[in-house]
Amino acid sequence: MHEIIQLDNINAYNELYGLQTLHPLVTVVDLTKARHMANHVKMNYGVYALFIKHGVGCTLRYGRQKYDYQAGTVVSFAPGQLVQVDMEDEEVRQDVSGLLFHPDLIYGSSLADKMEKYTFFSYAQNEALHLSEQEQEILTGCLRNIQTEMSYPVDQHSKELLCVHIELFLNYCLRFYDRQFCTRGKVNSDILQKFERELSRYLQEGDAEVYGLPSVRYFADKTCLSASYFGDLIKRETGKTAQEYIQQKVIDKSKQYLLGTSQSVSQIAYALGFQYPQHFTRMFKKLTGLTPKEFRTEI
Repeated sequence: MHEIIQLDNINAYNELYGLQTLHPLVTVVDLTKARHMANHVKMNYGVYALFIKHGVGCTLRYGRQKYDYQAGTVVSFAPGQLVQVDMEDEEVRQDVSGLLFHPDLIYGSSLADKMEKYTFFSYAQNEALHLSEQEQEILTGCLRNIQTEMSYPVDQHSKELLCVHIELFLNYCLRFYDRQFCTRGKVNSDILQKFERELSRYLQEGDAEVYGLPSVRYFADKTCLSASYFGDLIKRETGKTAQEYIQQKVIDKSKQYLLGTSQSVSQIAYALGFQYPQHFTRMFKKLTGLTPKEFRTEI
């Protein structure tokens, strides 16, 4: 059975690996310098963490997903995530560098207001970022800059500068993820096609009436992706969020009912998975400018 280790602060992580704590709210780690390694454990993160794997030999498990964490990849965790760590060779120091920072560090900063855009913190580990050598060098350079800033005595500028450097690191990760989405065009297209097929089947075969309105998570599960990664992929492929895409398909289906059947608006709403007909009417008017009754009589 794996021991569960609570990583509620930066020092807890550094103590686990025998690393020095230079700042109570942020650390740059180099596991080749670790005095001891944690193996066959589950870590319950209370901090943000991103790790760059430069070598091989470590397997991570997040939820039911297993990811062979190989060279040239970045994995990231947000507070509240439970991660299982298993190392193939306990005697070999892992060639891993990383950044950990506590939410309190960015509290009240402009970075705190931007954290929602870094959706990769919610990606599953089989959706890790794969880096080119140049990209690895760029991120490693960002870590060096953060390390340098941490070496200075704390003053009134420290927090702001640390947040700026961390934001730059995160923005590069965002850029490289965008590049990864672009270079996986065929894979992404296949996922989009499967999404469209599953969504059409869901609305055609009566699943909506039984299980309710189709959700982003339902279709993410069908494509074996996390909801965050799936949502970002659909947005990049279609220009719409996954939720917007689903809503438009629901409205398109409702138009078929309105013009091709004599069912009442309430019957159509229930058939599409709405719990209350007024919610259907509200969405329909928002997306078409007409109520369902107006659409039926005016078209």
